Amino acid sequence: MQHIPSYQDTFVKYLEAYIEPKEPNTLYDPIHYILELGGKRLRPILTLMTAEIFGGDYKRALDAALSVEVFHNFSLVHDDIMDDAPLRRGKTTVHEKWDVNTGILSGDAMLIMAYQLFENYEPKQFQDLAKLFSKTALEVCEGQQYDVDFETRDDVTIPEYLKMIEYKTAVLVGAAMKMGAIVANASEDCQSSIYNFGKNLGIAFQLQDDYLDVFGDPETFGKQVGGDIIENKKTYLYLKALEFSDATDRRQLEHLYGVNPTDASDKIETVKQLFASSGSAEATKTEIENYTQKAFSVLESIKISEENKEALRAFGNNLMNRSV
Repeated sequence: MQHIPSYQDTFVKYLEAYIEPKEPNTLYDPIHYILELGGKRLRPILTLMTAEIFGGDYKRALDAALSVEVFHNFSLVHDDIMDDAPLRRGKTTVHEKWDVNTGILSGDAMLIMAYQLFENYEPKQFQDLAKLFSKTALEVCEGQQYDVDFETRDDVTIPEYLKMIEYKTAVLVGAAMKMGAIVANASEDCQSSIYNFGKNLGIAFQLQDDYLDVFGDPETFGKQVGGDIIENKKTYLYLKALEFSDATDRRQLEHLYGVNPTDASDKIETVKQLFASSGSAEATKTEIENYTQKAFSVLESIKISEENKEALRAFGNNLMNRSV
């Protein structure tokens, strides 16, 4: 199996060749812009890694990996429009750099381009990849809608929140890995197991992201620390803090999540203290570990070498110990 930087380098070169200038540039320039902004490239790396783990040529999985990355970035372009976000990965968002209509149309084109990449596979693989992609894309949309709905609800439960992040984030991680297994012609049992591994890891990843949003190092996190607090997002941290707090702290937390001060620094600091003192921060770390271990337990049933299992465990541990 390759080292992670090797998959990354191969994928980035393939991506760069894919995003050569095209007409009309008013449609394709925004697509190239978002794809060149970087990011962790987590999902396509997992596709390539999984293909090789199941005995395939990882380079055969490049189109599937690219499809996952194009779709992921399509969803970011449209999410940024919905959130009216000014920045993505520290750079101006597509709809701010161009306009909302351009963001919508370029995003639509990216969704079509993601599907188009499956045409490079044989009919059976094409069918399996497209079927998985359609299911996953719809679930991501459902997860985004749940996220939007939660903004105006005061009765969001922890199971509902976990379902939302499963659909919005985790299913695409699972699908990225299953696509690698499909390209490698792995058995259906192996495809299903590696999907569940990826999905559980994806939930842990999102919970870790929520945690870092509040308690991360501003120098390394890459986003504004406290962004979820400013936006009054009802994350796992917030819901656990409500569950664990006494009546006075609960009222204060609910009040803080109902206001939008011009200077949010005091609000962020107070909420951080409530998350820590209530035990919510510790509970979130425990849940991250729980989902990571759920992912690792799935590995036991997969018919791959112990060396490959260890590589996947190491990848998962590195992901959960990250600071960005």
